[in-house]
Amino acid sequence: QVQLVEAGGGLVQAGDSLRLSCAPSGRPFSDAVAAWLRQAPGHERQYVAGIRWIGGHTYYEDSVKGRFTISRDDAKNTVYLQMNSLKSEDTAVYYCALRRGAVISTETIMYEYWGQGTQVTVSS
Repeated sequence: QVQLVEAGGGLVQAGDSLRLSCAPSGRPFSDAVAAWLRQAPGHERQYVAGIRWIGGHTYYEDSVKGRFTISRDDAKNTVYLQMNSLKSEDTAVYYCALRRGAVISTETIMYEYWGQGTQVTVSS
C-alpha cells in the first residue's frame, strides 16, 4: 500500500508564496505520475498540476500557469508544489495524488493513491 505524506500548508497573505511537499512511502511502480489537486468549500476537487516521475514532463491547469511549479526530487522521493503570487481564490485543501503509468490525467478518478490533504488559506 502506498501512503502519501503531505506538508507545507498554512495561512498566508495574497502575493505570498508557499511550498507544499509530498513524500510517497514507496514508489513500487516502474513509472508513475504525481499530481496536486485542490478542493475549495462548496466546489468539486480540481486538478492543479502533475508531473511524470520519469522524464519530469509537467502539465498545469490554466489558472496556475506561471505561478505554480511542480517538481520532484528523485533522491528524496518527494514531489513539491511551489506556489507563488498566491491569490484568495487559491484557498483550498490541497491533495497530493499518485497514479501508475505515464499519462498525466486531469481527472480526479484516475488517481489511485491520495494524501490526507493540507489546508492553504490565502487572505486578501
